[in-house]
Order: sequence, then C-alpha cells, then structure tokens
Amino acid sequence: MPEPTKKEENEVPAPAPPPEEPSKGKEAGTTPAKDEEEVSPPSALPPGLGSRALERKDSDWTLVEPPPGEEQAKQNANSQLSILFVEKPQGGTVKVGEDITFIAKVQAEDLLRKPTIKWFKGKWMDLASKAGKHLQLKESFERHSRVYTFEMQIIKAKENFAGNYRCEVTYKDKFDSCSFDLEVRESTGTTPNIDIRSAFKRREVKQQEEEPQVDVWELLKNAKPSEYEKIAFQYGITDLRGMLKRLKRMRREEKKSAAFAKILDPAYQVDKGGRVRFVVELADPKLEVKWYKNGQEIRPSTKYIFEHKGCQRILFINNCQMTDDSEYYVTAGDEKCSTELFVREPPIMVTKQLEDTTAYCGERVELECEVSEDDANVKWFKNGEEIIPGPKSRYRIRVEGKKHILIIEGATKADSAEYSVMTTGGQSSAKLTVDLKPLKVLTPLTDQTVNLGKEICLKCEISENIPGKWTKNGLPVQESDRLKVVHKGRIHKLVIANALTEDEGDYVFAPDAYNITLPAKVHVIDPPKIILDGLDADNTVTVIAGNKLRLEIPISGEPPPKAMWSRADKAIMEGSGRIRTESYPDSSTLVIDVAERDDSGVYHINLKNEAGEAHASIKVKVVDFPDPPVAPTVTEVGDDWCIMNWEPPAYDGGSPILGYFIERKKKQSSRWMRLNFDLCKETTFEPKKMIEGVAYEVRIFAVNAIGISKPSMPSRPFVPLAVTSPPTLLTVDSVTDTTVTMRWRPPDHIGAAGLDGYVLEYCFEGTEDWIVANKDLIDKTKFTITGLPTDAKIFVRVKAVNAAGASEPKYYSQPILVKEVIEPPKIRIPRHLKQTYIRRVGEAVNLVIPFQGKPRPELTWKKDGAEIDKNQINIRNSETDTIIFIRKAERSHSGKYDLQVKVDKFVETASIDIQIIDRPGPPQTVKIEDVWGENVALTWTPPKDDGNAAITGYTIQKADKKSMEWFTVIEHYHRTSATITELVIGNEYYFRVFSENMCGLSEDATMTKESAVIAKDGKIYKNPVYEDFDFSEAPMFTQPLVNTYAIAGYNATLNCSVRGNPKPKITWMKNKVAIVDDPRYRMFSNQGVCTLEIRKPSPYDGGTYCCKAVNDLGTVEIECKLEVKGGLSFCRLLLQGVPPNIIDSYLRDLHSSNPEEY
Repeated sequence: MPEPTKKEENEVPAPAPPPEEPSKGKEAGTTPAKDEEEVSPPSALPPGLGSRALERKDSDWTLVEPPPGEEQAKQNANSQLSILFVEKPQGGTVKVGEDITFIAKVQAEDLLRKPTIKWFKGKWMDLASKAGKHLQLKESFERHSRVYTFEMQIIKAKENFAGNYRCEVTYKDKFDSCSFDLEVRESTGTTPNIDIRSAFKRREVKQQEEEPQVDVWELLKNAKPSEYEKIAFQYGITDLRGMLKRLKRMRREEKKSAAFAKILDPAYQVDKGGRVRFVVELADPKLEVKWYKNGQEIRPSTKYIFEHKGCQRILFINNCQMTDDSEYYVTAGDEKCSTELFVREPPIMVTKQLEDTTAYCGERVELECEVSEDDANVKWFKNGEEIIPGPKSRYRIRVEGKKHILIIEGATKADSAEYSVMTTGGQSSAKLTVDLKPLKVLTPLTDQTVNLGKEICLKCEISENIPGKWTKNGLPVQESDRLKVVHKGRIHKLVIANALTEDEGDYVFAPDAYNITLPAKVHVIDPPKIILDGLDADNTVTVIAGNKLRLEIPISGEPPPKAMWSRADKAIMEGSGRIRTESYPDSSTLVIDVAERDDSGVYHINLKNEAGEAHASIKVKVVDFPDPPVAPTVTEVGDDWCIMNWEPPAYDGGSPILGYFIERKKKQSSRWMRLNFDLCKETTFEPKKMIEGVAYEVRIFAVNAIGISKPSMPSRPFVPLAVTSPPTLLTVDSVTDTTVTMRWRPPDHIGAAGLDGYVLEYCFEGTEDWIVANKDLIDKTKFTITGLPTDAKIFVRVKAVNAAGASEPKYYSQPILVKEVIEPPKIRIPRHLKQTYIRRVGEAVNLVIPFQGKPRPELTWKKDGAEIDKNQINIRNSETDTIIFIRKAERSHSGKYDLQVKVDKFVETASIDIQIIDRPGPPQTVKIEDVWGENVALTWTPPKDDGNAAITGYTIQKADKKSMEWFTVIEHYHRTSATITELVIGNEYYFRVFSENMCGLSEDATMTKESAVIAKDGKIYKNPVYEDFDFSEAPMFTQPLVNTYAIAGYNATLNCSVRGNPKPKITWMKNKVAIVDDPRYRMFSNQGVCTLEIRKPSPYDGGTYCCKAVNDLGTVEIECKLEVKGGLSFCRLLLQGVPPNIIDSYLRDLHSSNPEEY
C-alpha cells in the first residue's frame, strides 16, 4: 500500500469527539471496545486521514481537503465542543534528558465544583497511574480570575515518550478535549530529525520529488497492537479508531473457498474520474456471481460493466467519484469475498499568489488569492500556524468561487506577520505590515486640588479613537463603583466620586501602542478628624490592673495633623515613661505600662493642622479582681444541708460582681470542694449532700468580669443534724374518768443526733391550743395524761426530740373520750400452753399468760380447784399479763391450774395442765420363767413409780456369775417379757431390768433372785403354745386438737393423731356439720396423723372444728376452736412482736375510725 503523507507540525489537530452518553451505551448493551469497532460506517474514509480523502497519483498519497462547507460545519461543531478550555496544551519538542511542561486552563466561573481532567497518551493509556519519577501532574486554582490550571510535567524525557497525547476535561454533561504532540530529539545531534513540515512543503511545491512508497496498511497489519500509536503518530494518522476498524475487516483471514479460485485484493485505489477493475476467478464457471456495494446489489449500467472471461468475473467502475469510496464484495453461491475501494481527488493549485500588504492599526485588511477549482478546501496560516476562524476569532474567510479572501477586522501591530495559503497542490505566502497612525494631543490633562468628598474629573482629548491606560503613581487604575474610566471617541475621562485622601497622587494617561503620556497631579485636602468608632458609646476604655494599655486612636487629615494628649491639664509627652504617647501617620497611641487603679480618669486628645482642629475625651477605667467577701454565716442546719448568708465584698474591682463560688470542707480536712459550677447570683446558698454529724466549714469567692477573688475567711464550724422521723404506732393504752394513757413506738429513723426524749401534747376538741402533757422530756414510750375533765374529748400527738429539734408530730387518728370504758376480760393462752406443759423435776417453770380487760381486772389462780400455796408457787400480776413462776419444780406441782379474770360482772376463765416428770422406779419383780438350750425366758412387772410419765421401754442386762460384769442385752424394749438367746453353755447368768420413761432410765434395776444355768446336756425343748394376740382396738386420739389462731389470707392447718384397729374412718366437721367436697378444705391422713388444711381463711371460717374417728369397736370425737384474725395488719404487727391484746385494741380503734374500710 502507498504511504500517506505526514501531518504538518504546525497543524492543529481536530478536537476529539465527546464520548457517548452513558445511558446510550447502556441501552445499546455493548462494551466500549465493541463501540470502537463498529463506530465507522462501511462508507467511512480510510483510517488515519480523518476528514481528508486519499487520492493516488504516481504511487504517492496526497492530502485533499473536503469541501469548504463541510470543513466550516466541522469547525463550528468543534468550537461548540470547546466549552471548558480557555487555554489548551500545545505540542512541543524536547531533547532527551530535558524537562517539558504542558498547561491546560479551564474557566470555573459557571462551575460549582472542580472539573475532572484526564491525561492520555495515544487513545487508551491513562497517565494518572504512571505519575512518579518521570511524570508529575499538578493543579491549582486562581480565585481572582476563577481559572483552574492543570499541568503535566515530563521529567528527563526519553525517546519512547514521543507520541500523540490527549487531554480530556469533563464536568457533569459538559466535555472538552484536545490533542497535542511531543517530539523527543537526540541530545547528541548525530541523528538528523525529519522535518515533516518542510517535507510536506517540498512535496506541495515540487511535485516531481517523490518519497519512497510505504504501505501503511501492511505496516498496521503486521504490527503489534502496542505499536499502533507509534505508527499513527509517525505517518500522521489521526483517525486511528476508524482506521483500525477497517483494518480489522481487511485482516480477517479468508477461509479457503471452494467457490473462488482467486479472490479480490484487500484494497484498490483510483483517482477521481478514473476507472477501476475488480477481478475474481471461480472454481466452477457455472456459479452465479453477484456484486454488492455497501450491502446493495450492483446492477449493470454505463457506470458498472460486467465481463466474463472463462472462470474470471470482472467488474469495471467508470468515472469514479467520492461516493464510490466504500466496501465492495462479490458472492458466488453461499460464499463471498470483499475489498475496499479508495477514491482520491486531484490536487488543487494556487493560480493567483498573495501580495504583500501594508496597513494602519484599526483598518480592515483583506488578503486575496485564487485556486484552480471552485469551492476548494484551502487552509490559511499565520507564521506557520493554521488560522481557524470562528465566532470568537478576529479572522474571517470569504470564498467567492475560485477566489479566497482572508479578512482581518481592526488590525493591530500583533497582526504583522507572514501569511500563507495552502492547498493540496501548492501554496502562496505574503507579508502583512501594520503600523500606527501619528497621534496628536488636542487637550492635555491639568492638575487639580479637590476637597475631601468632592468629585475629581481628569479629561484629555487625542487625535485618534484608540483606547489607553490610566495609572496612579505608576500603578494601573482599577475601576470600581466610585472610580469610572470613560472613553468616548477621542475623549478619555477619569471620574472619581467622593474624593478620598488616598486618591491624591500623580495620574498618567497613556494611549495604547503609542509612546506618549499625559500626566496630572491631584491634591486632596482634609481637616483633622478623630475616629472613635471602635470605642463604647461613652468613649470608655477598660483595662485590667497590671496589664499594659495600648490605646490606638485612628486619625485623619491632610496634611497629617499633630496629636497632643493630656490628663487633668497635664500634658502627656512622648518618651519612655510608664504613661506615654506614640504618633503615627494615621493614628495616635496612648500607652500605659502596668496599669494601676489610680490611672483611671479622663484623657484628652487634640489634633491640629492647617485645615482645622479636633478634640475628643476618652475615659480610661482600670479594673481589678474583687476583694474577698467577709466570712459567711450559717443560719440554719439540717440533716445534710445548711443555709448560709454573706455580704458582698467592699470593693468589686471596678466591675460588677457577676456571682460567687462556694466551697466547703470537713473541719479535720484541708481539702476544699467546689459546690457550684454555675455562678450563684444571690448572697445566700444552701449546700447539700453533707454527712450528718460531721463538722464542716464553708468559704466564698467573688467573681467579676476580670476573674475570681481570693477566698473569704472560713465560716464557724457547724454540724449537720436532723430531727428524727415521727414516732410510730401511737395508741390508747387505757382511759379513766380523769386520765388517758398513751403508748407509742420509737421513730423508724433516729439519725446521728440520737434521741433525747419525747413530748406528749393534747388539745380539747374544738380548739387548736396544744398543751404539753409532760414538762420534761420522757424516755419511755408510755405516758399518762392526768387532770382531764370527765366526758371531755381530746386530741393527742407525740413528738421525738433530739439536738436538732422536735420531729414531725404523730397524731392519734380520732378524738379520745375521757371516760372509763369497761372492756370485757379476755385471756390469750399462748399456743404452747394449750397442750400439757411438761417439765422435769428441778427445772424452773415461768409461764406468762396475757389477758385484756378494763378497768384493771381481778385475777384468781387455783390448782385442782384449791387455792395455790403462794409459798411454793409465785404469782405475779400486771395490767396486761399474769406470771406463774416455780424456781424448782417438783412432782407435787403437777396438776390443772385454773385462771379466772374478772372485770365488773364479766368473768373469763382458762386452764393450764402442768406435768412435772421424773425418772421412773425399777420394775417390781423379775423372774426366770424357763431355761432351755442357750435361751432364758424372763418376765417382770411394771414399776410402782412411773415418774409421773408413761413408761416408754425397758433395758435388760446380763452378768456371768463368775465375773458379775453387766452387759446390755436389749434396750428400749416395750413388753414385760423377753427371751434372752445365744447364752454360753455351761455358764450361770443373773439378769436385771431398768425402767425407762421420757426422763431416762431408772436409777436402780431389779435383779433376778435365782440364776439361770445353761446346762451342757441338752434338753428337749418344747415350743411354748402362744395364743394369737388380739390387735383389735377402739379408736383413740393420741394427740388432741388444740385451739388455734389463724391469719386471714394465710393457709391454716389443724392436726391430731389417732390410732385404732381396724383403721378408723376420719370425718371432719365445722360447727357440727360435716365438711364434704368443699374446695376450701383439704384433708390428709398419714400413719395415723390427721390434718385439715383451710385455704386462705377469712373471719367467716372461724368456729368449732371437730375430728371424728369411727371403726367397728367404737367412735371418738375431739374438738378445737379456730379464730381468724384480720388481714395483713394483724400479721405484720404480730411478727413485730406486738402483744395480741395491743393489736386487738389497735384494730378496734381503726375499725371505729374507718368503719367503711373494715
């Protein structure tokens, strides 16, 4: 294939097309690689030439421009795409080992965030991942002009760095890109560089000089993919994507065809208007052949001619035009072969050369030439750089048939250059010289003196309508809302509204492009002013004592005024004293080193210049830490709190007191603890969370805006103490016609102050005057109020008193009638006394039987119906109970004790069984009934004295007559006869028996009078004949029922034990009515123990319960009383150890006060 000519060095590459939108790519469902392959249509131009067409002439490839209309449309499209770059990176040349930097700038005025920029080498290599030793990417942002600058710096370039580079910038839906080339040359200079531009020009001018033929297609087909970029850059291929697409179609290996003996060549080339010949050779001449162009079948015509020569099939295409540049293929049966046809236009020649031109600045310049063809594609260059016209360009190109005109509007000196025009077949150049017109000053600038705040207007007029620049003191003048630069025709004005002192200076107007200046001086005068905007409304300055005051007062005036400071008509001079002044052009400063309280006062400042005078007064206030407050006073103390007061400090430091900090510590400790972290605004405070009984001290800190004062002196030590809680369970113990006795319990909480005593108070119904019943504190929890009128009603309350004071009173719930009330007597036998009370001889007996009754009841004790011998039994009676005390019990003290309690006509009796037991006596007689073999049968009679307790068993011992050492044979034996076995034959034995009851064995034993000899010769033993023992027995209760108290809501049980044979049937009854199928009762019987469980009884369940046992031999019954007490109150009080009589009185009082609740 022929080699395409290389692109010129100064040619600006066309911008890369923007990438397709991601949404379209997703809808198509194809990958980017696939898009690259299918992006060019079948009729696309040959790859590597972009929008140019290739035309063959003398085996050379030359560049032919598209029609001007297409080029202009493409340039307009490119100008629309370049919406982000304000400066694109330009190609460059660098020697091996040197550095080069490429710069791209993006305008950020309409961007909300930084755009995304990418640098590529070739088409695919992203350089962001290659940054390092030889490549650095930098970016910066200039806030004033709002321009992002992106730099790519190549360090110590190498030969393989050469190639085509691309810069892409994106922001949301906006996209812009540009390409540039990098050429790396040998530093030694031994290898000559190829000047592509000069080679191109030589080919254009001297058509006879031909370059060696290079087949680019063969190079690409045989090259590796990694070398595509290098080949494309070397031979000026810009549309690499389209070229690779067509190359891929050409590189497809044709399969060995059975239909074609010879296929078409991969590509054909022809000049525009020429004739091309396609030839294929068939393996079978009978096959039908069809020709296609871009997929459409070709029909014979004057343009398309078909020939058949044997097996050859030939297609001629006459008068080839650019529309014939496309893909062709031929089919034979089911097989086909294809080729590419490239049509090249003839070169365009320059028929009229450009002419050198001279013009003045501002004039319109037209450069004109003519070419050989109408509407030919022509490129214009300025100093070798292509001119690309556009909406923002100063250059316009007008085409009139074969005439091409370059128009420059408003020429400037910068337009002076060498301009050239280039076609595919030639070029022409000419020089343009732009000079300035002579300039005259018609009206010069004049010096001005302006008062401050007035308008300044500098005006001049020149002979030409050209722009110029204004400077002030050598610096450019910047326009603002106050400063305006006006240019109308030949008149130039500088207008400054509201003149300021900084507007004074030397102003110069310099017309552009001329070495002429128009100067003027502006002088602004201003009377002196003192600026006190930074001070308070009353011009007060506050400084902390000990700090340095540097009071800088801005001043103004033109010329600069002289400042004088004074205090109390005494001038303050400049110097090195503690109080001094300092003068500056725009301010005057008062300096006070180490401010003191005496420095407070009014300071005066006076300004004076030729325009006038100014005066001001400034008040200086020196503030300090406040003095410490006086020691606080503790006015009231509680259990863990106190109330403290204090006075503000005498001196507040010149600043109002903002609040106080309070600290406390234990008297024995040295560690103070801060009590408040927020300032206390008041002069009173209540510390809390102190330990009762521990001595504390408190102190105060005063706080103002300057800081915290020293601490005050500590307060006098104080001890937090708390009164006790109120006494509890205040009840009426007794009432007479003139007295009321109250009883209560100590407080639940006493505290560290302890309890000193109680105060009992009362008041009569209808009054609120409480009378103290006891003048002195009492320690006991019972007190009798005396001297009360009969039938009066009083209210009673009691207080607990300690060092902290009296507690809250405990009130009796209802008024008490002062009148003796008869309360029927009631004896409360303890549960353990409801059964027989058993004690051993010599033990002490101490029985306490509580009772109730008012007035104090009369008590009578009897034993077995007779009066009690008070010499043997001690009886002690109190108001609530009676005690029987026997120091050493004897068996004679056993018996039934009857107690009678009598109040007026009411009598209550109760009985107590006391059993005093002792060891039993020995059995009366012990006999040997029979001796046989190794056995001896013994019988004995029970002892005469059972020790006042049932005999529980016997102990039998034996002794050999020879040694008379006793050994126990049987223990706890219940019968009065026994058989002793396993005796030694030939020995002679004596036997003795001990009696036993619940106190133990008898002291003595009864021994057999005769001995039993175990004979050696055996005797014939006759088994005794025993009658069957009759175990039948009528029912009998071995453990009776006992009267029981039950608590309402808690399960109660009644227990007894019975024996009998046959087993008796048990029946439970309540109030003589049998209990049958009642879920509130559960009945058990186990080993003769009978139990009745009453589930959660109520007062209704109280009554007489009876257990009845029946068998064939008889019937027996036993009864007991069950009394159900009310609720949790009774249970709780009983568990606390309160006597039942007091509980009954308390519950009756509650019932009478709140009958609806009970």
